[in-house]
Amino acid sequence: MAWCVLESIQLLGDTCVSFDENCAYGIEPNREKIQANLDSNLMQVTALNRHIGYDKASKIAKNAHKKGLSLRESALELGFVTEAEFDAWVVPVDMTHPSAADE
Repeated sequence: MAWCVLESIQLLGDTCVSFDENCAYGIEPNREKIQANLDSNLMQVTALNRHIGYDKASKIAKNAHKKGLSLRESALELGFVTEAEFDAWVVPVDMTHPSAADE
């Protein structure tokens, strides 16, 4: 049993080295694709909830989905927020850690 554990550890270690050498090394982020994915991600509408309420935020998301718009385009089209408000409230990096209200 100990031999099997050691063999598995060796295989896992070799796999990690191979993955690093043959796949992970040199990977660069495709920033344009990342930005396009962020722009089309309707889940960011949750950032608007605390500012405009759930009902308006859900209307924005539904409108964007129905018309194939970005969240920003939909919010501005419906007139629930200004460009400045949208930019201040919908910041993806702010959604990567607990908010001040959660602490």
